[in-house]
Amino acid sequence: MKNMPKRTKHRKVQKGRLKGNATRGHTVEFGDYGLQSLEAGWISSRALEAGRVAATRAAPGGRITIRVFPHKPITSIPAETRMGKGKGEPEYWAATVKPGTVIYEVGGVDADVAKLAMNRVAHKLKVSTRLVKRRAR
Repeated sequence: MKNMPKRTKHRKVQKGRLKGNATRGHTVEFGDYGLQSLEAGWISSRALEAGRVAATRAAPGGRITIRVFPHKPITSIPAETRMGKGKGEPEYWAATVKPGTVIYEVGGVDADVAKLAMNRVAHKLKVSTRLVKRRAR
């Protein structure tokens, strides 16, 4: 997975606020089981990649889908720097996640393998999550 966008309109963005619950991307669409966020936060591209690797190793025959993408550049100023001198340089890229957003999905495996894989992924993320099942249509 790419860990940053190919190109952006602006190099730096403002911090913003994560208010409310997810209104889009809150149901399991591509797999049978999903990992749903219970709180708002930023997930770094490195954490997303670590979760992808953990899921593919835990469910080798499964189909893993990542539903979020790191569009947001997170900036920081070096340590022991005096006040002023503007905003820092982009350090890493992060995906913004609201409560209810499905972050990962897995399909093509049975329930206990999916539970194990999503449990391994949940340990990589800094937001609390839960396992959700696809609803019958």
